[in-house]
Amino acid sequence: MNSTSTPMTQPSAGNAAGRLKPNYTYEAALSASERVNWRIADIIGGDKQLDFTRPFMPESLARVEPLSFLSRRERTVLNQIRGNEYLYIFGLVEEFILPFVLDHARPHLHGDDYRVRAFLQFASEEAKHIQLFKRFREEFKAGFGNPCEVIGPPQEIARAVLAHHPLAVAFTILHIEWMTQRHYIDSVQDNQSLDPQFKNLLKHHWMEEAQHAKLDTLMVQAITEACSEAEIDRAIEEYLEIGGMIDGGLMQQVQFNLESLSRATGREFTEEETRRFTEVQKQATRWTFLGSGMSHPKFLETVETLRPGTKDQLETIAEQFS
Repeated sequence: MNSTSTPMTQPSAGNAAGRLKPNYTYEAALSASERVNWRIADIIGGDKQLDFTRPFMPESLARVEPLSFLSRRERTVLNQIRGNEYLYIFGLVEEFILPFVLDHARPHLHGDDYRVRAFLQFASEEAKHIQLFKRFREEFKAGFGNPCEVIGPPQEIARAVLAHHPLAVAFTILHIEWMTQRHYIDSVQDNQSLDPQFKNLLKHHWMEEAQHAKLDTLMVQAITEACSEAEIDRAIEEYLEIGGMIDGGLMQQVQFNLESLSRATGREFTEEETRRFTEVQKQATRWTFLGSGMSHPKFLETVETLRPGTKDQLETIAEQFS
């Protein structure tokens, strides 16, 4: 991401933290999580199989239709490759969310009981999601019939992200949580064309991530209380640096997807087809994982409260990914 910013009028850290008063509570988030809690065995495996005759991803994210040189079947195959990428990337980012949440909870083990239990539940659900997406990858590999290479390894990416300022990592996680909500509500929930099994996986992921977005907002608030004005500035810039690092991986993933499509269809693409594929899919992938989270109103509301002027900065950057 381009992290170039314009001069801003900024509050003191204490005032910034004081103005961030989310209308969420640990008790309510914990209660909601307990109500929607589900088991992996209930949503994948057995007769709950992927339907490889149908698309997995909404077109607003997959953006396969502009690739008119692909047949209808080839566009469906690419859509499914993007679905595999989508859940893999979520599993990848949860590799750094899980230890970060545990590290945040540890100093407060003898504090507010609801806070401790809510964050431990948060961590438990992220561990469950990692396992779910591994199960999905196994089923996708068996049903798709061709290997699909992905970026990684996740542990190295997690280490690189966690090396940044804790507030920058918390911003990144908040971006991801609100992004998940936006994708499901805006593009998946009422979409009747998608494979019901893949859609069901997205639904159950969304159900638990809805509480994670609230808890991460509370986590941002808590971390900010110990930050100076300079640290908040640094965290915003490091959030953009993390985004830039993720963007580099996403661009590699686009190339992997092209290679996977070629293997799965037996097609060799012309230079012009390769150029067009890369152009369209880079933009689609950037919107999916960067622009849609960065421009989410709830995310912008949080960062704007902490550093006035950040909303305009991020909206300008997000426009590049639309």
